[in-house]
Amino acid sequence: MNDDLRGDAAETGEWLDALDSVEAFEGLNRVDELLDAVVTSARRKGAQLPFAANTAYVNTIRLEDQPPHPGDRKLEQIIRRYIRWNAAAIVLRANKESSELGGHIASFQSAATLYDTGFMHFWRAADDNHGGDLVYFQGHSSPGIYARAFLEGRLSEDQLVHFRQEVGGHGLSSYPHPWLMPEFWQFPTVSMGLGPLMGIYQARFLRYLHGRGLADTTGRKVWVFCGDGEMDEPESLGAISLAGREKLDNLIFVVNCNLQRLDGPVRGNGKIVQELEAGFRGSGWNVIKCLWGSGWDELLEADHSGKLRQLMEECVDGEYQDFKSKNGAYIRKNFFGRYPETAAMVAEWSDDKIWSLTRGGHDPIKVYAAYKAAVDHKGQPTVILAKTVKGYGMGTAGEGQMIAHQAKKIGDEALKAFRDRFDIPVSDADLAKVPFLRLPEDSKEMKYLRARRAELGGPLPSRRRSSAPLEIPPLSAFDALLKPTAEGREISTTMAFVRILTTLLRDKAIGQRIVPIVPDESRTFGMEGLFRQIGIFSQVGQLYRPQDADQLMYYREDSKGQILQEGINEPGAMASFIAAATSYSTSNTPMIPFYIYYSMFGFQRVGDLAWAAGDMRARGFLIGGTSGRTTLNGEGLQHEDGHSHLIASTIPNCVGYDPTYAYELAVIIQAGLKRMYAENQDVYYYITTLNENYPHPGIPEGAEEGILRGMYRLRTVEATKGGPSVRLLGSGAILREVEAAAAMLAQDFGVSSEIWSVTSFTELRRDGLDADRWSMLHPDQPRRLSYVEQALGKGTGPVVAATDYVKAIADGVRQFVPARYKALGTDGFGRSDYRRRLRSFFEVDRRHVALAALKALADDQLLPTRRVTEAIARYEIDSEAPNPARS
Repeated sequence: MNDDLRGDAAETGEWLDALDSVEAFEGLNRVDELLDAVVTSARRKGAQLPFAANTAYVNTIRLEDQPPHPGDRKLEQIIRRYIRWNAAAIVLRANKESSELGGHIASFQSAATLYDTGFMHFWRAADDNHGGDLVYFQGHSSPGIYARAFLEGRLSEDQLVHFRQEVGGHGLSSYPHPWLMPEFWQFPTVSMGLGPLMGIYQARFLRYLHGRGLADTTGRKVWVFCGDGEMDEPESLGAISLAGREKLDNLIFVVNCNLQRLDGPVRGNGKIVQELEAGFRGSGWNVIKCLWGSGWDELLEADHSGKLRQLMEECVDGEYQDFKSKNGAYIRKNFFGRYPETAAMVAEWSDDKIWSLTRGGHDPIKVYAAYKAAVDHKGQPTVILAKTVKGYGMGTAGEGQMIAHQAKKIGDEALKAFRDRFDIPVSDADLAKVPFLRLPEDSKEMKYLRARRAELGGPLPSRRRSSAPLEIPPLSAFDALLKPTAEGREISTTMAFVRILTTLLRDKAIGQRIVPIVPDESRTFGMEGLFRQIGIFSQVGQLYRPQDADQLMYYREDSKGQILQEGINEPGAMASFIAAATSYSTSNTPMIPFYIYYSMFGFQRVGDLAWAAGDMRARGFLIGGTSGRTTLNGEGLQHEDGHSHLIASTIPNCVGYDPTYAYELAVIIQAGLKRMYAENQDVYYYITTLNENYPHPGIPEGAEEGILRGMYRLRTVEATKGGPSVRLLGSGAILREVEAAAAMLAQDFGVSSEIWSVTSFTELRRDGLDADRWSMLHPDQPRRLSYVEQALGKGTGPVVAATDYVKAIADGVRQFVPARYKALGTDGFGRSDYRRRLRSFFEVDRRHVALAALKALADDQLLPTRRVTEAIARYEIDSEAPNPARS
């Protein structure tokens, strides 16, 4: 080695010696501080530093930094064991006769300590002094949450016996479902990935409420529990950069890293903990690894050669899973036995002592330390990566085994081993009964359990069902929209919606509660004027001068801003909608979200979240802008919506409307506000609006009831007295084609028409099905008429309906129409062209509406068939054109 290299080595050695000295005298925390300062300075100078996404595969919290556990660990252990037993008993008893009901034992057993530590020491319930923490429980762990509630006296044994038997009304829902248990569960989480996504936006919405002065959310935390396998869902990690960017230190993820998904290892050939650490650290999160229990401390302290740490790094997750499915002797040979140094560490240990080495997620001391560090951390969200064993305690029935997730039964010997392992007071004679266990009311354990929750504000989970009603403005507040547009003026229903929104924002009673949500399309919907007026929410305000600062409608961010501008991010915007739409429950602060988006990118893209919103009893408005297959005419196949109302109709508490005129929109929104926020009804609205401009008439007298129920007679077009007549139904963009068709029928064929505006085929169908069901169940009573029958019953002639949506929308009311019925729609893929051409192509324009009416009259023998042929020629309709549904 030449002198220069020897000099480099000597200098390097001096640096390393200096670090060793700092560590020895001031500790590793000071080493961290110095290195952070050096690295920061080097980066600013342009140094090409090596990138390291991961820290060592050991606990983040060093032994010397570990806080003392504040609880009575012996009492907590007894309580936790009772909960473990009852959680397993819930599933075992539900599946005693057969496995039809299903259920999961292994998930909670791996996470019991993670939940217990939160319940005992961290999770605040809502009370007069605290808004309450929000906990997104992992869905598959529901039996454990029920088991604790049972121990607390919140659930009865009868309810536990009826786990997954929900029809009778007194059972327990399979997973967290606020719709089924509205006073218990807050968040539906078992649709994998939705809990993490919703939790992030919930944490941000708490900041929104606080920043705008609507609620004091100081000290409130959002805890999100998920599994390592669940993190493969794109939604799980899709928004973590937002949490880091927004510095949401009120957010804590707890990832139960039991290394196993439903079928096998999560990362059999790798390390899921290290992978997740890299992703979260790169997104600006504080990462706490809780990997090894207290029994490993003495081994790590004695690891002077570093071989144990090396071995921990080298083993992949498939091996770790295998180790915990075996026994101490197997671990001695196949783990410690890989290196002489590590084998020597446990040479004097018994196999049982080796087997007793636990993972960090099963050690209450380590879990408490991780939770406290997370709660105390400022400036970043925190993720706790807790290493556990799937099916912990299940032994041969599933511990660490591939079949653990599907395990619904435990054999007699395995159940006995489970009982003995956790010292459960059940005799051999009673073991087969799998009894539920309670703690005596006067026992130390029960008093301790109640005291801990009392100190933290009360029981969890717990859901608030309603909040104080809001004062809703009367319909007259929208008077300008109830009148005809000025002569020569044309507007779209999207423009009408923006006027309604502006009116509501100015309302003294509810203006501050309006939450406009847009996914980077404000200018498309004509909402850019709101940027300056009410601002875009940003925790830090606006740190720059916007490019358009000299313009009237400049882009303004504000810490008290009202708009949630989510970027090109429909799932995130929907998660914000859910947070706002359930704020009446989670924060006792009713908010009124209006989420407006391209309708094609609504239910089709975020249908799972829309379903979850229904489960969560959300209240608010989804506005499907630029709706209909032929209205957004230049954007093509992936932008043109013809089926969102069909998907929306599958959500029982989603109320869907497709209005044509501004006054219809005003009536619907005003009634929706009253229904949701004055009457506390658990529904939310989906309303489609158009970007097509046309004149709007004033509201017909007495139309309000029909608008809300789904249809009303707009007007009648009279032709030859005594001639044939038809009833024409239209909605949204195509109602105006229907009106034009009525004029053509009168002028060209002497056919009279009743024109009906159908604002909601969905609500008409639901009403009809309700009436039909009632009549079936009350055969001794006069048949109940549907609203469709009541509305059309006095008219004559066949009925033709046309919409800008697939035929199934209008066809849904067929059984209630008291006449021959023809439904026109836009089945097939969308495409770009002029609107008139698109409507002709999809056979919903005025010519095809008129043709359908004439054909229906001919089929009813009210008109000669030759008149239909004449119409085809007159209107230049191509009889051999391809079917648009298949083109």
